[in-house]
Amino acid sequence: MRVLGVDYGRRRIGLAVSDASATLARPWKTMAAAASPQSSAAALAKLIADSNADELGDRIDAIVVGLPRRLGGQDNAQTPLAREFAATLGRLAGLPVDLQDERLSSHAAEQVLAEHERDWRKRKLKLDAAAAAVILQDYLDQRARTSRE
Repeated sequence: MRVLGVDYGRRRIGLAVSDASATLARPWKTMAAAASPQSSAAALAKLIADSNADELGDRIDAIVVGLPRRLGGQDNAQTPLAREFAATLGRLAGLPVDLQDERLSSHAAEQVLAEHERDWRKRKLKLDAAAAAVILQDYLDQRARTSRE
């Protein structure tokens, strides 16, 4: 089972994929966001449909979208847009979509990237996909803990 992780933003959308066993996440790519959540979801659904086995290795079976929240857990201005994006994406892609708390994912991704890349300009280009990988890995780890319990 391969899972797609998504870090939805108004300007860019970071993407990550899991391995076939849905154990490890890795950054995949960053795409430009469209003017609306629905348009962005349509573009990503098309990308998922067009992605061939050569690029991903397997087809996507499920999607995890990061849910932005304030540090205290309350919704912020981006939360309803992410929910709308996730609902539209699930409908258009015909795949199950889960929401995963994404608090501090960009910060964690920045720390990991800073260890390997000193140039902040190069890090910035990779940040959204790395944040998607953090979101996806959190989801995969939580799912593994739940299944063991």
